[in-house]
Amino acid sequence: VQLQASGGGLVQAGGSLRLSCADSRRTSSNNGMGWFRQAPGKERELVAAISWRGDNTYYADSVKGRFTISRDNAKNTLYLQMNSLKSEDTAVYSCAQGRGSLVPTKEYEYRYWGKGTQVTVSS
Repeated sequence: VQLQASGGGLVQAGGSLRLSCADSRRTSSNNGMGWFRQAPGKERELVAAISWRGDNTYYADSVKGRFTISRDNAKNTLYLQMNSLKSEDTAVYSCAQGRGSLVPTKEYEYRYWGKGTQVTVSS
């Protein structure tokens, strides 16, 4: 599995970004996937997750209503649309592959993490 996140950058508070995660080895289409983030000095946290079919999702309370996770299995790509960004959303965002096909909501349910992309929100 080789996961690579992209789409991060610097954005003003209230702005939007769309992150993408490409699975270059095409091994994730049958697995649940998720987006994690880690801010300096803080623990890694699960932000959003999605089942293999995309019909079930999970969101952390801190991003509910602002972020949307989606996937395109034909393109082996996972997305995270982030709207109404806040300064507290600043972190390195990484995608991860779940062990099974359902929505992985706990960190131990993941087995592979990709390289992250930096998101910085200025206030």
